[in-house]
Amino acid sequence: MLYLTSSPEDLTTAANLLQAGELVALPTETVYGLAADAGNPEAVRAIFLAKGRPADHPLIVHIAAAEQLSAWVAAVPEAAWRLAAAFWPGPLTLVLPAARTVSPLVTGGQTRVALRVPAHPVFQAVLKRLGPERGLAAPSANPFGRISPTTAQHVQRHLAGRIAAVVDGGPCPVGIESTIVDLSGDHPRLLRPGRITAEALAPHLPRLLTTDATAPRVPGMLDSHYAPSKPCYRIPIDLLDLHPSPFPDQRLGLIATRPPDWPVARFWPMPAVPEDYASMLYSVLHQADGSDCDVLLIALPPEDPAWIAVHDRIRRAARSL
Repeated sequence: MLYLTSSPEDLTTAANLLQAGELVALPTETVYGLAADAGNPEAVRAIFLAKGRPADHPLIVHIAAAEQLSAWVAAVPEAAWRLAAAFWPGPLTLVLPAARTVSPLVTGGQTRVALRVPAHPVFQAVLKRLGPERGLAAPSANPFGRISPTTAQHVQRHLAGRIAAVVDGGPCPVGIESTIVDLSGDHPRLLRPGRITAEALAPHLPRLLTTDATAPRVPGMLDSHYAPSKPCYRIPIDLLDLHPSPFPDQRLGLIATRPPDWPVARFWPMPAVPEDYASMLYSVLHQADGSDCDVLLIALPPEDPAWIAVHDRIRRAARSL
């Protein structure tokens, strides 16, 4: 696997590899994405093989600008243009009726396609080198179900030998995956929480519903996802004040906004601000998973609307104790 920098020469190399049907991991503002030419079926198939991802899981197509929506969408609703104007480039994915030219490999066999315009300058530079007619399918650049990567080193550790290259664009500032809004039906639906909250979306939408049983399949919504390989449990933060330790005979690693009253082998302190916590979460999970701890614990942050996206990722990464 080539390890590329963000130099103009290396970004041209990355674009050339993608044009040739290869897989290249690229940074976005959310997490590193495993990119392939969305118009090349063999390249898209290679994503599923490299990740071990089920074929019925749809992929997000990354495009350079909102003006490209019409090439991927059968009919662009007015709400999509409003949200694009407000939040693109940025960590918002829109699910829309797919144009007939979009491969079912990209949509997971559905009639809808997920699209976003990434804000990261490295991803944008590669898209511009590919030209306005190209989009890049890019799920998170990690083995399916495991912790999403927020650095090039995370990608290298888990996908070396499976992909052509990774471009090092530094740590991802948002740190968790994009918000997903479905605009393919009668009413907008929030399918996955992220940095862009329901409150931020509300002024741009007439009515926003939370996900339901009829919602389309979207990335990152399995009950177990973003998970370390070590046993990992979520606990109420009040448990930090109680004795004894929940695992007295194990080397415990704790991720929390404050230390416990019982001993742990490793403690990873987390910020008390939800955006900062989200930015650090996956990086800390990677550190914890590579540590000498036997069991990992995550103390849940406050039950507050500002923490919904963080709670979602923790719930999928860690089992209830």
